[in-house]
Amino acid sequence: MRKIELIWREVLTCALEEKQTTFSQKNLAAKFGLSTSTVFHSLKKPREIGAVKVGGRFFELCDFEKLLFLWATERDLPKEIIYQTSSGLPVMEIEGLMPPVVIPTAYTAYRFLFGEASADYAKVYFYAADLISLKERFPESRGEPNIFILKTDSFLQTYRLTPPLPQIFVDLWNLPDWYAKEYQEALWQKMLVKLGR
Repeated sequence: MRKIELIWREVLTCALEEKQTTFSQKNLAAKFGLSTSTVFHSLKKPREIGAVKVGGRFFELCDFEKLLFLWATERDLPKEIIYQTSSGLPVMEIEGLMPPVVIPTAYTAYRFLFGEASADYAKVYFYAADLISLKERFPESRGEPNIFILKTDSFLQTYRLTPPLPQIFVDLWNLPDWYAKEYQEALWQKMLVKLGR
């Protein structure tokens, strides 16, 4: 994930979960080990579309939806895939066999978090840093891939909800499956409730 996306995820997650809308560029830079110029650069497009208002060392999130949709359209999910394979097992069995070090996203994350599925799904997406145990359980196969492993970042596990809802949303946005839209819309409704709309 690009450095600017780390900032966008943090801002969106803090706004959604903690109702925080004002941020310090210096504090964000320190938290993620980035330069303040990188944080400033991450605000360029959001500022141009009116999603944030920058003033001095602080900035304010003015439009949650605009920043979320900007991230969703800028995200390059296929580039994040570090392993994919095929399994003939049912989806829930695949999910149950995943090693504990992985982090679910997309359909699996939605089902785990909310205890429901918006539609049947045939593919699973997980974040992982280590592929050794994954490849032992799910070796390479020539069939149509239904297991996708995305490269994680070192900050993903620091969130109370892992992954945070904005991350799940932008991942769903970037999936081509017909049922991705149903999950994306269902998650958006849940996020609107959290935002008090």
